[in-house]
Amino acid sequence: MSSLREGIISLLIQVSAEEEIRNNLDIPLFETGLIDSMGMVELLVQLEEKLHISVSITEFTREEWATPNLIIAYIESLGAVHES
Repeated sequence: MSSLREGIISLLIQVSAEEEIRNNLDIPLFETGLIDSMGMVELLVQLEEKLHISVSITEFTREEWATPNLIIAYIESLGAVHES
């Protein structure tokens, strides 16, 4: 597992306080209540602070960020410049 991928998963677990995310990367975060809108804002802040990945709140959509796998894919699509 890449360090970027692992970092994102760790942040999701931290924000949601749910270890199950590590075992099920397709778990629907909003539908299950694991993350709400405040949790997503916290995730965006943590992504920038800990992984140096800047995602504007205006770029965020629930559909694109519905599961851990979708979040990882979106961030990976931003390019290697964010992996530093």
